[in-house]
Amino acid sequence: MLWSVPLVAAVTREVKSIPSDPKESLMDGGFVVPDANSFGHTFRDYNAESERQKTVEEFYRMNHIHQTCDFVKRMREQYGKLDRVEMSIWECIELLNEFVDESDPDLDEPQIEHLLQTAEAIRKDYPEEDWLHLTGLIHDLGKVLLHPSFGQLPQWAVVGDTFPVGCAFDECNVHHKYFEENPDHLDPKYNTKLGVYSEGCGLENVLMSWGHDDYMYLVAKGNKTSLPLAGLFIIRYHSFYPLHKHGAYQYLMNEEDKENLKWLHVFNKYDLYSKSKVRIDVEKVKPYYLSLIEKVCMSI
Repeated sequence: MLWSVPLVAAVTREVKSIPSDPKESLMDGGFVVPDANSFGHTFRDYNAESERQKTVEEFYRMNHIHQTCDFVKRMREQYGKLDRVEMSIWECIELLNEFVDESDPDLDEPQIEHLLQTAEAIRKDYPEEDWLHLTGLIHDLGKVLLHPSFGQLPQWAVVGDTFPVGCAFDECNVHHKYFEENPDHLDPKYNTKLGVYSEGCGLENVLMSWGHDDYMYLVAKGNKTSLPLAGLFIIRYHSFYPLHKHGAYQYLMNEEDKENLKWLHVFNKYDLYSKSKVRIDVEKVKPYYLSLIEKVCMSI
């Protein structure tokens, strides 16, 4: 089994209420959104001429062609068994030092840098919300799927923006044109607005494109985590930019999704805009996160 003990056993249970307007939520805390990414371009600019643009576009071409409903079902069945590897959370974090996310136009640093930048930015603005610090630290740990011990899946099956499968691909998806080569695009069962779903069915009942988000969610659920529902929602949907950036697919959401989306909007500014070339002093912050991990009894 992947996780040997419950993912979270003692994090703060009370999730404070936040403003009902997601835009207002984005202004919480003291985080200052930078003007440009580490390459000098605006964030998530997939048309900017940069050394990473061609790599990113090729990534999305492969992703959009191969992420089908059948593929997602196979991956969930295979990886939902949680029978790969057992290791500590920090060992898992260090494992990600080997990888750079090919789908990310904003950063080409190892993943451990992104995890710590996100967690530390959240910790600064929300010092009492330890569950949110923890979520920031572990939200991308599913990227271990890139490692041989976890199957060494190709990047297109691990990272990048996520989207529902089993219904039409919304045009706001990055590099939407490549969906034309996806078999589901021409399948009348899947290519309508609702596809196999019903309006308001709830995102819990929607299959998302396979990757690190859904895998980490399965890991948490499989170990009966006591992480707040908002934390699980963030883990599973933090790459669902068509929803939380563009407002697409809202017709699939239920009321609980709408409440949790408010916290995802708060989280997203730290996940996206804390990316920089400024390195975190790992040894300085490591004791805090080790104590938090010990407090919540986590291992992989």
